[in-house]
Amino acid sequence: MEVALARAVEQIPDAGALPGGSRFEPKWDGFRTVITRDQSGARLWSRRGTDLTATFPEIAGTAERQLGPGTVLDGELVAWVDGRLAFAVLQTRMGRGPRGAARLARTSPASYAAFDVLADDGQDVRPWAFDDRRRLLEQLATGWRPPLNLSPVTDDHATALEWFEAYAAVGMEGLVVKGGAEPYPAGRRAWVKVKRRTSVDVVCGAVIGPRSAPQQVVAGLPINGRLHVVGRTGPLSQAARRALTPWLVSPAGEHPWPQRLPAAALGRFSSSRDDVDLTLVEPLVVEVSADTGWDGSAFRHLLRFSRVRPEMDPMEISTS
Repeated sequence: MEVALARAVEQIPDAGALPGGSRFEPKWDGFRTVITRDQSGARLWSRRGTDLTATFPEIAGTAERQLGPGTVLDGELVAWVDGRLAFAVLQTRMGRGPRGAARLARTSPASYAAFDVLADDGQDVRPWAFDDRRRLLEQLATGWRPPLNLSPVTDDHATALEWFEAYAAVGMEGLVVKGGAEPYPAGRRAWVKVKRRTSVDVVCGAVIGPRSAPQQVVAGLPINGRLHVVGRTGPLSQAARRALTPWLVSPAGEHPWPQRLPAAALGRFSSSRDDVDLTLVEPLVVEVSADTGWDGSAFRHLLRFSRVRPEMDPMEISTS
């Protein structure tokens, strides 16, 4: 089933910005997942149509027991460790056989946060307004027990601002905002998302493109005494290129990185399988803007270049 998408914006919309009023929800750091329940049982589907049922048997079993046939939910698979969202735990669940999946369901259980209902008792409710779907979802959720959970929502702008600040401590990525009068926008970016971002100092150890006209910065951080590739920026603006280019020089000695890397090494969600050519440079510190997608060894999403920090020694940078 085609899911609704959200477009990124920089500012949290006002309470009346979207049709029918803005409805604010947490943006969970997990796997977007649709649950379908029919007469044969419950199944879990990723946004790309991958069947995740056998990978998360504890969620599928709960959905089969607590949802009626003909129910379809949209939500997020999440994992918690010490009161904080742990995306890396979800990643360890992927690719496991039935025995491994069952073991991890006991030792590293997932949870499901439902934020929309697409069908009830076989009726397609996607044409309904969001507020009507939400009332139905809340009615369905009265009989739920964890790991099946109802994701919170508010129409109060001040409360949304509090969530945006306070929930960052548990790893929430930001907010998703929907219009109260809007039908479910399958396949369209009618929703908006605002991600919380922070400034981070990283080491520019290479660029993509020539040193005279860099296209992207390849970022590194010292981990266990070695400079590791941890991600890359999005395409650089003309102003960013002008600011960065004067500081890009050939490595003075042996460089810790190769001249080619798999695309996956530069970002967990890269769709390309081709290797990427790097233009190695003498390491220098740059400041970037990053969202909450840090898994302890890499940034999952693209960084944004902010400025060069020539006054800083690359050896002073740490992951803390």
